[in-house]
Amino acid sequence: MEALLEFMEGLNPILAALLATTFTWFLTALGASLVFFFKKMRRALFDGMLGFTGGVMIAASYWSLLAPSIEMAENQGQPGWLPAAIGFALGALFLFALDKLMPHLHINFKREDAEGPETKWHRTTLLVLAITMHNIPEGLAVGVLFGGVAAGIPGATIGAAVALAIGIGIQNFPEGLAVSMPLRRQGVSRRKSFWYGQLSAVVEPIAGVLGAAAVIFFEPILPYALAFAAGAMIYVVIEEVVPETQQDKYTDIATLGFIGGFLVMMILDVALG
Repeated sequence: MEALLEFMEGLNPILAALLATTFTWFLTALGASLVFFFKKMRRALFDGMLGFTGGVMIAASYWSLLAPSIEMAENQGQPGWLPAAIGFALGALFLFALDKLMPHLHINFKREDAEGPETKWHRTTLLVLAITMHNIPEGLAVGVLFGGVAAGIPGATIGAAVALAIGIGIQNFPEGLAVSMPLRRQGVSRRKSFWYGQLSAVVEPIAGVLGAAAVIFFEPILPYALAFAAGAMIYVVIEEVVPETQQDKYTDIATLGFIGGFLVMMILDVALG
């Protein structure tokens, strides 16, 4: 692990963000690839994995994003709560706006339950768009943290950035499966189901590079950018992930998955950050 941290620290921050978010995409693709071996997945396992995803995102929002945001703001001579509050609110409002402006369909919901503007787009397209929206703040969070490391800002460490990338990658594995498996059940070919599953995370490297570049060129925005990513991630968990785990009778399993995800992300961040 020390060798990995040294390697990442020696890279150009934009390249480091690209590699880290490519890793998170790869684990999404790895999860989606299970569609080549299975056609169905037990709903209890599915809900547990979704719960795990929510737990990772909530833990990352505080340990990897909000806490460093507050520390950095105080080191810059600002009230610690101010950038965190502003960034958090803007991040949530950004996802709220996307939610209203972009047609999409959450996992396990019927076609008539699609949200956003009315459209005749296929259910598959709407499903991929929903997960893509989910992945934007994840890629952004990884990118801005690597950008903060490059800027030498106290509170931004290479360990924390790598821990966040690992945590996001782990929870992306079930996300890829969550897209590809329902498509396969509907009769979509294995190849197309895999394609759409991995496609949902392609936005992460793009968001990661943009986040790192923005922080490098506009260093004072880092506390706001971290809190922005946190607000967007919390919005996704409450608006999308939690409701999806409540569609069946396995809510207790989803809750235990959430606790497990929170613990994994907290341990990763504290141990590496």
